[in-house]
Amino acid sequence: MLSQLERLSFQVDGRYASDAELQFLVDYVQSFRLRVETYQRLRDLELTLVKETHTKMQAIDPTLFQIGNQDLVTKWKRDTISTLRYSAVAVLINDSETLQERFLDWFQTMIRAFGAQRSCDVTYQVMQTVVKQHFSSAQADLICPILELNRRSLGMLN
Repeated sequence: MLSQLERLSFQVDGRYASDAELQFLVDYVQSFRLRVETYQRLRDLELTLVKETHTKMQAIDPTLFQIGNQDLVTKWKRDTISTLRYSAVAVLINDSETLQERFLDWFQTMIRAFGAQRSCDVTYQVMQTVVKQHFSSAQADLICPILELNRRSLGMLN
């Protein structure tokens, strides 16, 4: 939304915006209640989502949380909660571009430095499954594209 508003302000410099140029605002207003409810539900279920994602990941591959002999579960939980919070804001304001530019691009450097791409890939793949178990399909349709963006940006696919 913020990125779209910024683009609109440059595009319509000195003129009125067309109906087509304003459509994203109409769409946002129509989805606002769902976005707020989804944001609130993400906030309320944050620890459940992280816990269930962790449990499923442990079943897939317990070594995802280790580098050598070092157990990284605590760091993984902290980073996952942080990323989930930024993702929730992106859902609320409908702005994955700002999420990418202000958080994921920076965090990607850290993930690569620690060699944690595979863990991120699995985290956000599994989390999409967990989200679908706890959210309505309309809410999951808002969240899962953001989680997929996280997976592509932070995981092995980049």
